[in-house]
Amino acid sequence: MINGMRVAVVMPAFNAEKTLEATVGELPDLVDIRILVDDYSSDKTVQLAERLGLHVYVHDKNYGYGRNQQTCYREALAAGADVIIMLHPDYQYTPLLVTAMASMVANDVYDVVLGSRIIGGHALRGGMPFYKYVANRLLTAFENLFLGAKLSEYHTGYRAFSRKVLTELPLLENSDDFVFDNQVLAQCVYFGFRIGEVSCPTKYFQEASSINFRRSVKYGLGVIATALEFVLQKWGLVRLPRFSAQGRKLDLGYYARSAINGRAG
Repeated sequence: MINGMRVAVVMPAFNAEKTLEATVGELPDLVDIRILVDDYSSDKTVQLAERLGLHVYVHDKNYGYGRNQQTCYREALAAGADVIIMLHPDYQYTPLLVTAMASMVANDVYDVVLGSRIIGGHALRGGMPFYKYVANRLLTAFENLFLGAKLSEYHTGYRAFSRKVLTELPLLENSDDFVFDNQVLAQCVYFGFRIGEVSCPTKYFQEASSINFRRSVKYGLGVIATALEFVLQKWGLVRLPRFSAQGRKLDLGYYARSAINGRAG
């Protein structure tokens, strides 16, 4: 807990057995709620997560990275979290920054804090493939131009959010795939939330998760489409639920209705 606010770390997982224990082992004691959502892994991620004492939720099939995050955030909010940090359990990002990121949100400095691999020049030194680094820089420049922001990168898997952000953004209007990450940041900019960044060392190694070239291209095209949609919405040429205050938000009444109707979560 920080400044009277409960802190949750959520980990969207898929076949994270080899790196999960190292990630969890470096989480600071101030974390009140530790959640892992497993997207139908084929390894022993779930068994290990349970042994490590995490709150574990398992999808009944592989829904995708974006849907996994939706479940992560819904469960954290339902558990009463005020600050929610999304951390990949692949040990690519250091969990030691949780304290700093959570503090910036809990003390109302920012609504959203990103762990940036670009600030400080850590990405290439940490082993990021050169083509991914170049794509990251080009896409980030493109997005800063179209979104009118000045972020060092939009593609990190290490993010802290206030409860207000996650309850007010129409997250259910976003993709179930990897571009979900980018759409969330575009929404944060559109709705005027304050975004800060901290420099984050990164490690690329065999066990760390990484999408392949084909999925990377698909993600890049999705990023470009999101930026263009943002501009068209700003100009009033389209009306997209993703950028509407009336868009579908996380359903926090789900559990109450399930209890009334006698259904399991």
